[in-house]
Amino acid sequence: MAALSIPPPPPSSTTSSVASIPWPNPVADPDSSSLAPSLADDPNPFPPPVVDHAEEEPHAGNSMKDDESSEDLASAAPLPPHPVPAASSSSPPRVAESDAADAISVLHLSFNQDHGCFAVGTDRGFRIYNCDPFREIFRRDFDGRGIGVVEMLFRCNILAVIGGGPNPNYPPTKVMIWDDHQSRCIGELSFRSEVRAVRLRRDKIIVVLDNKIFVYNFADLKLMHQIETVPNPKGLCAVSQQQGSLVLVCPGGQKGQVRVEHYGARRTKFIMAHDSRIACFALSQDGRLIATSSSKGTLIRIFSTIDGTLLQEVRRGADRAEIYSLAFSSDMQWLAVSSDKGTVHVFSLKVNLGLTANDKPRPASDPNAPTQSSHLSFIKGVLPKYFHSEWSVAQFRLHENTQYIVAFGHQKNTVVILGMDGSFFRCQFDPVAGGEMTQLVCYNFLKSESF
Repeated sequence: MAALSIPPPPPSSTTSSVASIPWPNPVADPDSSSLAPSLADDPNPFPPPVVDHAEEEPHAGNSMKDDESSEDLASAAPLPPHPVPAASSSSPPRVAESDAADAISVLHLSFNQDHGCFAVGTDRGFRIYNCDPFREIFRRDFDGRGIGVVEMLFRCNILAVIGGGPNPNYPPTKVMIWDDHQSRCIGELSFRSEVRAVRLRRDKIIVVLDNKIFVYNFADLKLMHQIETVPNPKGLCAVSQQQGSLVLVCPGGQKGQVRVEHYGARRTKFIMAHDSRIACFALSQDGRLIATSSSKGTLIRIFSTIDGTLLQEVRRGADRAEIYSLAFSSDMQWLAVSSDKGTVHVFSLKVNLGLTANDKPRPASDPNAPTQSSHLSFIKGVLPKYFHSEWSVAQFRLHENTQYIVAFGHQKNTVVILGMDGSFFRCQFDPVAGGEMTQLVCYNFLKSESF
């Protein structure tokens, strides 16, 4: 069951009813370095009446057919970052560690939709940071109670949060809609099982459970669609952000399969991406490309979401790895990958949405010049695919077994890396020469001083 309820206003407030949650301003500048206010100046916009979605409990009859398929958010001044000297080239960099007395456990990391900000859920609350320039924008502490998921909506005052950690601030079966202008929750979506993830668009809320995904209209929280998936404990789900089209990607109904929902065309596409279980995927902003990896973690495949065509395959390495994060650049020319092996890779994308990986035109070459393929042509088909794989253009070395997520920065040829240990890196790669990336900045975002 999913139900929406709105907490009562403080005793000093007067009560007025409205039909739906006020919608954040969709024209807030995503490139602004601050978080813009987004709600109308209604002095008492809450609470709306309780809306019970119990009658919309998932069952086969309710599902869409497969073939139809701020001013800163807070007034507090930004906190100065704590820089960490660059590490020597002989060892991976490491940020300064927090004092034991002030140790904070990071429960969640995520970028906002344009990768200009990131959110951190901790065992004490949550924090919002700007990426470039790096600074803490604000934090909300809940007296030692944790937030396990924080999802931003670009840079507006509305966030979705889920309780987490040993002492969760909210039940992990609820998605809380937080309005930072009021510093309180204005609504909630309740479920019978633990919520694994939530995704936001300007017009939709997507809630991910272990075996189901629910899609709600944001304006009135009406259930729009529900999807059954294979067990999805990681909460894998991605949604396009381009206005005018809605593409959602999630695990399919069987191992190695991804499901693509094209809501504008009312069409569903299933892609058999891997033989093994899907471990990670990323969707381009416009929803046209999807990058996938399996539990083996050796290959990353890029598909067209329109027809499921395999456009390119790249190799992270030869040994198994757990892929933590995949990210497209905004121009879809690059793909970044992080894994438990401690290296962030950047791959050059050569996809052309009108061509497949096998029939893309290749640059002309001297027919008399020796090539690897000509030397090995006599045993073509005998050598493993490893020997003719596409490898990364650039790399950045980090410590193994620390979970990192990646995104491309707003500066050209830069990558932003966030670690569950509190590390923040911004690096630059040479698109021509490739090789080791250059570290530009390194901070510990957990070392910001308290308000």
